[in-house]
Amino acid sequence: MNPLPLKERFGLDRFFLGERRSDCLPLTLNQRRIFILPTQRGLGFSLLILLLALIAFVYNNNLAYMLAFLLGSIFFITILHTYKSLAGLTVQEGQATAVFAGEAAGFGVHIDNPTAVERQHLRIRIKNGEHFMLKAYSKAHIILYDLTQKRGWYPAGTVTVSSTYPLGLFRAWSPIRFNAKALVYPKPANQEIPFPETGSTKNQKGQFKKGGDEFYGLQSYQAGDPIKHLHWKAYAKGLGLFSKQYGGESSAEIWLDYGHSPGQSLEERLSYLCRWVVDAEQAGLSYGFIIPGFRLEPSNGPAHYRKCLEALALFNL
Repeated sequence: MNPLPLKERFGLDRFFLGERRSDCLPLTLNQRRIFILPTQRGLGFSLLILLLALIAFVYNNNLAYMLAFLLGSIFFITILHTYKSLAGLTVQEGQATAVFAGEAAGFGVHIDNPTAVERQHLRIRIKNGEHFMLKAYSKAHIILYDLTQKRGWYPAGTVTVSSTYPLGLFRAWSPIRFNAKALVYPKPANQEIPFPETGSTKNQKGQFKKGGDEFYGLQSYQAGDPIKHLHWKAYAKGLGLFSKQYGGESSAEIWLDYGHSPGQSLEERLSYLCRWVVDAEQAGLSYGFIIPGFRLEPSNGPAHYRKCLEALALFNL
């Protein structure tokens, strides 16, 4: 391993963000990776020691000297125990889960304690922390969650492992840069909209057996549609009058085309297209998928569903 330049080694961001380059995992925590500073409690404890030492000096009181030295020895021994609460742990990144924008992405972390020392009061976090304990010669798998905002790749960033064991006087921590990235799909539109009436949809709509219990989708209201099937939420929002369609087994194929997606901006159109994909998959339809530069023939199932969402997440990025 190439040694770090002095400027990078002593940069303040290294204490909080870890190495500027991603760490080679699995990573064993050692003296080069662990940082220690007094906590607020530790600063108050050191102030007490100084006050006792000052009283002992002014009044030449042996008992005050003994108490000050006793507390001072506890203070310095705690540094070693706090360091040992992290030293020797092995950290490795796990898999990241794909989510829709606005949901929390999960990043897996594997922590191994190969020593006979029980690790207590450990904490691992990206932004929100998780507290846990590791017994001797044990392993733990932890999933850290971070809220996403927009579609695309969302990096895990810096994961911090820390401990204040045993007395909370010092905090030892080790920031680690992960390579893990979670794929974030567009957020599906909240509004239920009818599937696009492409040529294939019109030709094969008669193959869908209406009158069943399974929700098929929405279509523009036509005279004679049952009143109980009217979609009043869409009507109340001023989107027009639609009726819900129900059916049994379907052999219909529909095409979900970016060119037919409503919305004013790119993100709005992708959001509506994402809603179509989710609704079509839940309804068990065979659906084709078209966005500029990418096309999938009609199908369904988890693999087809995932390919469509991945294409939406990475479109024009």
